[in-house]
Amino acid sequence: MKTLIDIYREELEQEALTTRKMLERVPTEHFGWKPHKKSMDIKMLATHIAELPTWVTMTLKTDGLDFAANAYNPTDVKNTEELMQHFESSLKDGLSELTPDKLEHLEEVWTLRNGEEIYSASPKYAFIRTTLSQIVHHRAQLGVYLRLLNIPIPGSYGPSADETNF
Repeated sequence: MKTLIDIYREELEQEALTTRKMLERVPTEHFGWKPHKKSMDIKMLATHIAELPTWVTMTLKTDGLDFAANAYNPTDVKNTEELMQHFESSLKDGLSELTPDKLEHLEEVWTLRNGEEIYSASPKYAFIRTTLSQIVHHRAQLGVYLRLLNIPIPGSYGPSADETNF
């Protein structure tokens, strides 16, 4: 029977297929573009998506993240090629921690906070699930960005409207 580690590993590998297709379409010349003043620019959004697999590693190796004590410093990718390299490196990192010996740590509590304000405190297995969901969530946001830039959207769980005759 598969363990939760096996299931998460398979899911991360499966989602990486679609994530690659989305990230490779982010045009360097539009890195500063954003659909709204409250939105991230496309470079920041894509970089965040690319780095999310490392959150699996962070979850398994730490007991939490405190935004007040850890300023967010995304990798400064210069072009789409560097974005893709960053994603592949992050994916390799996240997959490297989804090993059988980590199974015993999945019940440990992992806390996401900003100083004294606690956003969530849950078992590590639950936060890994949240991380996988964040990949899908932010990838969907990226799909909207690409659509607004008239860039064809690749299919995720089947063909997209750009890949069919809809």
